[in-house]
Amino acid sequence: MAETRILVTEDEQPIRDLIAFGLRRAGFQVALADTAQSARASIADRRPNLILLDWMLPDTSGLELARQLRRNPETRDIPIIFLTARADESDKVTGLEGGADDYLTKPFSARELTARIQAVLRRTTPAASEERISVDGLTLDQAGHRVLAGGRAVSVGPTEYRLLAFLMTHPDRVYSRSQLLDRVWGGNVYVEERTVDVHIRRLRKALEPSGCDRLVQTVRGAGYRFSAQDG
Repeated sequence: MAETRILVTEDEQPIRDLIAFGLRRAGFQVALADTAQSARASIADRRPNLILLDWMLPDTSGLELARQLRRNPETRDIPIIFLTARADESDKVTGLEGGADDYLTKPFSARELTARIQAVLRRTTPAASEERISVDGLTLDQAGHRVLAGGRAVSVGPTEYRLLAFLMTHPDRVYSRSQLLDRVWGGNVYVEERTVDVHIRRLRKALEPSGCDRLVQTVRGAGYRFSAQDG
């Protein structure tokens, strides 16, 4: 864990320093930023393993910064956890749709923050495998941590990759949202079931240009499955 670098982007210094103190005690390397601009400079200087991002920043909102990072091929795979006082469900959904991998509302304990970071890192850095799985033009290259459609690379976020990897390795079986949360996110992490829908939408959007989005199917009232068969 000592080599894991966390970028804390928070404009309130007392909160920023408190978070940094807890993370350093947990064994993380910590970089600090108080604006979106300084966060971008820090990322360019040395890529972090994960970004803690406050929603309210003085120059650009954390939500907009997350969207910018997701649009950039150089930064789109960096996991992001929002730290914010905005606790409404609509805000959580907006944050997740904007590119966050998790969403933690203030106040929170150092133990919970550390657990959330470790959970996100576990699910966004899966163990490599030599196996390549191909279904109807869609290929999961686990050794290269890539998704290919029609032989061309498809850009997907880290959580979408994990979700697709699970579904492709368990084809033609329907999984409920709670089952997917348990298998992909981990049973000891609290994430709302609606989070699954957000990441399924992101995954389908990435696959849509190739037509492979049809392989990720919704089973009404039951959940989701991966299948080359219609319906």
